[in-house]
Amino acid sequence: MTQHHPYESLTPDLVLDAVESTGLISDLRILALNSYENRVYQVGIESSQPIIVKFYRPERWTNEQILEEHQYTLALKDLDISVVAPMTHDAGETLHHFDQFRFALYERQGGHAPNLDNLDTLLSLGRTLGRMHALGKEKIFTHRLDINLDTFGYQSVEFLLQNNFIPDSLKNAYTSLTADLLNICAEQMRIPYQKIRLHGDCHPGNILWRHDTAHFVDFDDARNGPAIQDLWMLLSGERQQQIEQLSEILEGYNEFCDFNLRELPLIESLRSLRIIHYSAWLARRWQDPAFPKFFPWFNTERYWGEHILQLREQLAAIHEPPLVIY
Repeated sequence: MTQHHPYESLTPDLVLDAVESTGLISDLRILALNSYENRVYQVGIESSQPIIVKFYRPERWTNEQILEEHQYTLALKDLDISVVAPMTHDAGETLHHFDQFRFALYERQGGHAPNLDNLDTLLSLGRTLGRMHALGKEKIFTHRLDINLDTFGYQSVEFLLQNNFIPDSLKNAYTSLTADLLNICAEQMRIPYQKIRLHGDCHPGNILWRHDTAHFVDFDDARNGPAIQDLWMLLSGERQQQIEQLSEILEGYNEFCDFNLRELPLIESLRSLRIIHYSAWLARRWQDPAFPKFFPWFNTERYWGEHILQLREQLAAIHEPPLVIY
């Protein structure tokens, strides 16, 4: 008997009923937005601007973990930092329940990806991240997880191997490469660093640029970890380009929060963990009908061959000297 995924019952009517259960009246316009981990919709509201509603993936986060994310983004918003935080109900609630789903409502935020070739943009991003991390340093998440070797590295490798996602012809290469990478990551991550609250998934797609301001969205992957985690995904190009980009970001960042330069050697370790974790994330979601539809190239012989090549390249990169900022 085929087991249905919970999201299969998330019909347009259910989405509209969930929104109206909060006291809002929809105008019946609904638009599904690009989102894979959760389900996200734009819903029209009578005599008002459309809103965004996010239905959380069942069993991924606990209520306490979701509320910690909400509390952090609301605290950032209270400091006039431009983040998209959940809308607050009259009773102060941000997390709502309807049928079998949990959901949150957000104001719609327009914008486009920032131009990371523009040094002024990088300076502005650095200032905003510095302000975010200054608050993130005040305390860490209690319920949310950490970005670390175990959750991103060892558990990901174990899941892929135990569930036979790696083809037999590539299993030895995958096992050897990930073992070597994680051993080096373990050595590099002994560097002392302060664990802080992070955005956690701070790539350019989660930053909307509008009116010369960066608006940070989607804190769904917020975790504890080193500050550099929210910076390195903004870097690209050759080594010298990355040094110039990072220098500009840190110039703005240090106006509000002191960055520990000893974290720079963590960049390639964190990149390695992200690469390994991403493949395991796709594998863990493969029973969700949306994933085979939108990621048809995953779990093919070609995909795993290219993934192993990527791991080999990363093993070479992790041996390179870290970026140096003076």
